[in-house]
Amino acid sequence: MKVKLKAEPPVPPGTVILTAKPFAFVLKSKLRSDRCNHCFNRAKVLRCSGCQYLYYCSRECQKQAWNEHKYECNYLRKIAPRTVPDAAHLMARIILKLQRGGDQEKDYYSATGFRKFKDLMSHYSDLKEDAKRMEHFASLSAVLLDLLGESNLPNTAELMGIYGRVCVNSFNILDPEMLAIGTGIYLSASIIDHSCDPNAVAVFEGTTLYIRTIKQFSTLDWKKVRITYIDLLNSAPARRTELQTGYYFLCDCKRCLDSEEHLLMNSVQCPDSACIKPVPVVSALDSDRVCPSCGHNIKSETLKQYQELLDFTLQQLEVMKDIAYVCKVCLKKQQGLFHPLNIYHVKMLDLAFESSIEMCQWEQACQFGAEVKQGYRRYYGEFHPLTGIFHLKLGKLLLHQQHVQKAWEELLEAKRILAITHGENHILFKKDFIPLLIQCENELQSEMRL
Repeated sequence: MKVKLKAEPPVPPGTVILTAKPFAFVLKSKLRSDRCNHCFNRAKVLRCSGCQYLYYCSRECQKQAWNEHKYECNYLRKIAPRTVPDAAHLMARIILKLQRGGDQEKDYYSATGFRKFKDLMSHYSDLKEDAKRMEHFASLSAVLLDLLGESNLPNTAELMGIYGRVCVNSFNILDPEMLAIGTGIYLSASIIDHSCDPNAVAVFEGTTLYIRTIKQFSTLDWKKVRITYIDLLNSAPARRTELQTGYYFLCDCKRCLDSEEHLLMNSVQCPDSACIKPVPVVSALDSDRVCPSCGHNIKSETLKQYQELLDFTLQQLEVMKDIAYVCKVCLKKQQGLFHPLNIYHVKMLDLAFESSIEMCQWEQACQFGAEVKQGYRRYYGEFHPLTGIFHLKLGKLLLHQQHVQKAWEELLEAKRILAITHGENHILFKKDFIPLLIQCENELQSEMRL
């Protein structure tokens, strides 16, 4: 008699499919006196009496960190008061851990599947052909020689293998607002490949990594789980270049091969006010083009104007990221010419939104937020941590400006997304979102009673 195997249940969006602790990690050196070097919480911190280099928020955190820190403490004291580059510090921790048998450490991503440090790809041959990375490697090697001494360093080939694994497999450790505060190596999570159309996301609490699904899986197959390694708010050529340069592969996901999205990202707005659909721009040398939706003629002068403004926009995105005024100038010039979903228009709106917040220009930030919303949804997808945080920020701004009904709508959308990307037990959800939602609900009820 054949035994019928029980079918694995489907995996809905919002499911935590992996929880991982780092094999090795470092806090950004510029944050070491502001955050605990063990739990990464922002707090009043005290310096380690041994090395006088790292800081901890409590005796408990220092005690927990000592299991690893005790092997590096004397080396850090020797090099003080100089600052160790983050990459060199991470490599030093890995080197010292491997010397203690860390090469045998297993990190499981399933009941039977696991990864060791040696299983991580080093891209050794690619590194040797990468002049920029080889220069960086030489610089880090000199720092490590000074920090650890020659007797503690592996041979050049092994050291390059460690460097390659750090380059290609590191995760930026993110705070609740998705800002990088450190770097870590997570062995089990290294099994997950990239897609510009991901079905899972990586979020953090402290240094703990959670992989959460954002799409339905019929069954959990690790070969099909995809996260994104890069910021998705870029054109396909830019994303592919970044992946080729940083990770040594050419992305062939469906978004990178989507010619329609590529044309949308580089489109002008149809000048017919009854249409305003996107008109793709292939080249500034194009002769007159015709709107594919309404047949309206787009003159070559308009295409030339678009190219000139595109060049100006790219320049400002590169060199003036924090100046709200420049964003406003760019956006004013783009109005009526760039389609609302042109990728460079969306990126400029995003910068304008963040810059306005930094400059406490709340009403203007609300306006930019309303305009950039559809771009977030189009290019980050329905569920993305940044989209959820964006709606949370916009809801908070609208509430501050007494636009209570609009704030409520944004916060409900934030709740829908964050419940999937972060989960209702995440500190962002409990500490930042829930109090704001309660405040908004109370103010909404007060308005209704008036």
